[in-house]
Parts: sequence; C-alpha cells; structure tokens
Amino acid sequence: MKNLIVAFIVLLIGCSEKQSTIPSLPTKEIVMDGLNHPWSMAFLSNEEALVSEKDGHLLRINLNSKEKRIIKGFPTDLTDSIRAIHFGDNSGIFEVLIDPDFTSDPWVYVSYAAKVPGKGTTTKIVRAQLKNDSLLQHQTLLEANPFTKEYYHYGGGMTFGPDGKLYITIGERLYWEKDEPEIPIAQDVSDKRGKIYRINPDGSIPDDNPDFGPNAVPGLYAMGIRAAQGITVEPKTGNIWFSEHGTIQGDEINILKARANYGWPNVTSGKLRSQDYTPPKFEGVTFTPPVWFWQHTVAPTGLTFYTGNEFPQWENNLIVPGLSRGSLWRFRIESEIIKSAEELFIDDRVRIRKVRQSPDGKLYILTDEDNGKLIQIKAQ
Repeated sequence: MKNLIVAFIVLLIGCSEKQSTIPSLPTKEIVMDGLNHPWSMAFLSNEEALVSEKDGHLLRINLNSKEKRIIKGFPTDLTDSIRAIHFGDNSGIFEVLIDPDFTSDPWVYVSYAAKVPGKGTTTKIVRAQLKNDSLLQHQTLLEANPFTKEYYHYGGGMTFGPDGKLYITIGERLYWEKDEPEIPIAQDVSDKRGKIYRINPDGSIPDDNPDFGPNAVPGLYAMGIRAAQGITVEPKTGNIWFSEHGTIQGDEINILKARANYGWPNVTSGKLRSQDYTPPKFEGVTFTPPVWFWQHTVAPTGLTFYTGNEFPQWENNLIVPGLSRGSLWRFRIESEIIKSAEELFIDDRVRIRKVRQSPDGKLYILTDEDNGKLIQIKAQ
C-alpha cells in the first residue's frame, strides 16, 4: 500500500511538471481604439502612458478609464498631415521616450518630421519637460539637415542605452537609389542622414564616441543605414538591436556596434529599387552583415525584448512587429545568434508599428491604421 501511495505521488508530480511546460497560447485583446496611426508608446506607470500618433497628436492615455488627453505645447514646426497628397508619405510624430529618471527629472524625448516652408522636411529630435499635460522648456537635440522635399525614411527610432546615452536612428530619406549623390548619403560621414547617433540626454556629444574623422557629423556612432525605425536594448546583455527596412526584400535585424558600417546602398540582403544603379566601390571598408534577414518583405518596426511572466517560454525573446503582411515575430537568441523564429497571429494580420512592455510585464502592440488600436497580447 505504501508503495502504491508513493507511485501515485510521483505520477502527480510528473503530470504537474508536464502541465507546467505546456506553452501559453497568445491571444489579442483590444484595450483602446480611435488612435490616428499610433507610432510609439512610453509608460508613465502600469496604467498611464504617452502615445504618439503619426498623423495626430502626442497623447496621454489611461489604460483603465480609456481617457485620452492631448499633450499641449508640441513644437510648432511639425509637418502637416499630407498623406492624402503624397503617396507613401512617412512624415508625422515618431518615437516618444521618457527620461530614465523621469520621476525626478520629467524630460520627454520626441522624434518627428519638422518642416521649413519652401525647403521641405527633416527628422528632428527634441526634449521638453512634461508638466500639467504640457511640454515646456523645449530643447533641440538633433536636426538631421538638410531639409528636402522627400517624404520617406525619416527613421526616428530612439532608446536609452545601459550607459545612459540616447541612441537615435536617422533614415537616408531617398526613395530611389538613382537619386544618390556621388558618395551615397548613408556612406558620407559629413551627411547627417542614413546614420545612428549616440548623444548625451542634453544633446552634447559623449567623449568616448567613435572617431569617424574631422569631417564627420557630431554624435555619429554607426553608418550605412537606409530606413531603421526600431531600436531597443537587450536587458540580459546590454546589447542594442535595431530593425532595418530594405527595398525589394532586404529587411534586416542588426546588433549595433560602435563605428560599424551596415552597408547601404553598397550591400543589401535584398535588391535595389533602381536596378540600373551601381554604387561606387570603397577600398578598405568593412561592412557589417545583419544578424537576420527575411526572404520576403516584412517592413520591421519597433521591436522589444520580452521579460514578462505571462509567457515563460518567451523569456528574453526578441519580439519584432512589421507593417507588411501584418507580421509579428518571436526570435529566440543565443550569444548574438538567432536560433529560431516564429511568426505569430498569421490568421489575424494587421499592420503593427510598435511592440511595448509595461513596467509590470504586460505586452502591447500599436496598430498602424486610421482607427489605430492599442492591443494587449495575453495568455489564452
């Protein structure tokens, strides 16, 4: 009898262990809709967040009450919403971040497309203090001159690194490679476009930034960028990862390295849009290959690493959304190598601009639609 009881207990323990290893299935729950092509989200608490609308406003939202309040005092040089006039127009409000010490120093960092009448637009990074739902004490941190008539590939991704520095992606701004100057924009260290920057929170340049030579633009950290929007820190290692848009395929995931050249337009994992264009050859230049690239178009956007408890099997996995085909991907990583990839919600596709995790570990996505939605990814 005693042996039977022991065997029964062992059987129960075994069943319990098997149940604990059953993966939690993800499902979507709409938290809020009525957002105008939302781009980014910064949590002020588990219940409150700032949300940037690419074609609208900077909002303060409450996830419980569903209240939305417009943040006043946004810079007045923001581009008008002209999507209906210019096909594929990418201008508007992009990333929103809060200072790592926000409770004591309430700085909000925003990237957006700024305009100068008669000259065009460019990517601009500002910070301001948030007080009583208003932005005060504006400071310009980076203006990616020149202003041009192109409405594409602004970049605008931002993240704070574990070193406390602000990392910024700036797109190349061209649609056709045939419009490249003699030295391609992303390969010209004197041109602010097509680069990744590392600056101090006040806009000054860190003393330990890499040296690209006397003609390099201030704050330059890496180059050879076409259209990078998403950039995030891997909590486990401190590595910074970013997504990159190709042209005809060529979408990539990269790890940011100081002084790296990611190759655009000289090398790409896809094809050039201007197939008769041949980029110049550079002697002695080393191009950094991507960690991952897709064989089809994904248009990857604002990625993040998952550290919550709701999906134990996803711990430290990289979650990457996409605009094309409504993709949402989960990558398992070991030692800077992507070991496996899973595409989620293939039966429920929607353009996704950003994935964010709340302070208490809940996972959210923002959909890029006229009736944009904030959606929580929950265990079924």
